[in-house]
Amino acid sequence: KYPLAIQQPIKPLKDSTALFTKQTFLKNLKSSQQKAKNWKMATAVGGGPVLVQNGKISIANDQEMKFAGKAIDDKHPRSAIGYTADGKLVIVAIEGRHPGVAEGATLKETAQLLIELGCIEALNLDGGGSSCLLINGKQTITPSDKEGERAVPGVFIIQLKN
Repeated sequence: KYPLAIQQPIKPLKDSTALFTKQTFLKNLKSSQQKAKNWKMATAVGGGPVLVQNGKISIANDQEMKFAGKAIDDKHPRSAIGYTADGKLVIVAIEGRHPGVAEGATLKETAQLLIELGCIEALNLDGGGSSCLLINGKQTITPSDKEGERAVPGVFIIQLKN
């Protein structure tokens, strides 16, 4: 149920990263959960619900954060992250709440898109007005909030190595 773990160390930004050590994570696992062995995780990401597991749609709302019906079944802007069998990272931002232009997606539609992109594991992230994707500082989707872009508490920054 924890499909995304980054094995490469990433330097945390001050005051912006919640950190679990292997010991504190294992201490907080419920006895019914699988024990993690020999984890070398330096950074992890949280979200929910899980969208894809083992290459199949797997939206288990009863085991996740109990998303309300509208959050699951209605079309909204979405953000999700996943990875392919050959280890490629896939990040998706789906524009929405623009009638006739971009309606958004349900969680099932988002999961299906991620499978079509080759993901074998994928996780829903914060969506709605928080969904955005900048490339070289330029918006790639139109914000859904009437006020425009909003401040968000967490971001992924990907830089090419020189």
